Amino acid sequence: MEIIIGSSPQIGQSFPTNQPAGSSSGMVEAKLLHVRKPRKGVAGPSGMERREKKTQDPLKGRVLTLLIPDADTLPKDIDSGSYRVMLRFQKK
Repeated sequence: MEIIIGSSPQIGQSFPTNQPAGSSSGMVEAKLLHVRKPRKGVAGPSGMERREKKTQDPLKGRVLTLLIPDADTLPKDIDSGSYRVMLRFQKK
């Protein structure tokens, strides 16, 4: 499996960015650990709302759990949420 992590290109001058070795293409190798269906409800085990917003998971969606063996290949600010992730699956 290949994962492409990227953001939309910025407008204006582009300067070279410092990226970890081996990630110049934005490709990150991952191992698929688990696949499950989306949650039907919004309540957790205690019966209370588990999310801040009342949103509903897509009915046809799937939740994938991935393991990234080398976290140095991920962007340092991956937690910011400013990235789109695109998956490409390849059979072994």
